[in-house]
Amino acid sequence: MYTADENRYDGRMPIRRAGNKGLQLPAVSFGMWHSFGDEANYKDSEEVILKAFDSGIFSYDLAYNYGPGSGAAERLFGQIYQANLKAHRDELVITTKAGFHMWPGPYGEMSSRKTLINALDNSLTRMGLDYVDIFYSHRFDPNTDPEETAVALDSIVRSGKALYVGISNYTNAQTKVILKTFKELHTPFVVNQLSYNMLNRGIEADGVLDTLKDNHLGMVAYGPLAEGLLTNKYLGGIPEDFQIHWSSTEVMDQGRQKLTQKLNQLNALAQNRNQTLAQMSLAWLLKDPVVVSVVTGASKVSHLEDNLQAVQNINFTPDELAQIESILKA
Repeated sequence: MYTADENRYDGRMPIRRAGNKGLQLPAVSFGMWHSFGDEANYKDSEEVILKAFDSGIFSYDLAYNYGPGSGAAERLFGQIYQANLKAHRDELVITTKAGFHMWPGPYGEMSSRKTLINALDNSLTRMGLDYVDIFYSHRFDPNTDPEETAVALDSIVRSGKALYVGISNYTNAQTKVILKTFKELHTPFVVNQLSYNMLNRGIEADGVLDTLKDNHLGMVAYGPLAEGLLTNKYLGGIPEDFQIHWSSTEVMDQGRQKLTQKLNQLNALAQNRNQTLAQMSLAWLLKDPVVVSVVTGASKVSHLEDNLQAVQNINFTPDELAQIESILKA
């Protein structure tokens, strides 16, 4: 029988607010994109998910298509939730998304009203939930009027199946378009979840961060370690078969040798801060208040504990920030 750590809110994990909204998240959220499917070891998954909660991570980030295999991560999380965390539902922020390929046929992806509503119903059934805390449109649908997507998300909240809505992978222009309808409907829209890390900074030039700040909204950063590049794993070189996420492909354009050199320079700076490269990379994201939470997964407790150390030092001196910029822009 699982008993939660009574000291889980002792301040080890900072809690951050999405703009001026009621939504609050731990600085680090637990992501279930990788390593949480039908092939995963249940006991290992249970151990790391419960360790996260005991460490002050009360936010679990899922999507219909996380697995591998659509629905697999939600199914696994649902089993662990029902067995251990159901008594803590009011503490938890459980989020899911719909938009990437989920099932065969034209309604199995994108963000039409039918797709979003059907997807959430299936997700709730798999996890054994009455509602999720945030339901995301996982990607902008270029063929569906954004107003339809916004109205669908608004109606989902009004039905009681989600408390807040979010968007993910929406550019600045796309965010502005759907935000207009959200404002008209008074929809509790709170965050845009975007790919963001020290190596992949396209959203800075896009302007979406400024739009979120100006509208008192938050941003949740996924891919904070660039599929492991921003760890000590590739300091000796990046193999030819390394697979980068589709949202970060430009990272590889500079060539593997030059990128490896930068990683080693960043690692040296991290060591001067008494952090690992991964810890510094997470801390660098959290220096910006618009970043409500950083989503990172962990298949082992040791990986989770390493990531948790990042929140102990999210302050950077001007000299450190200048050094990081110099390394990245070289």
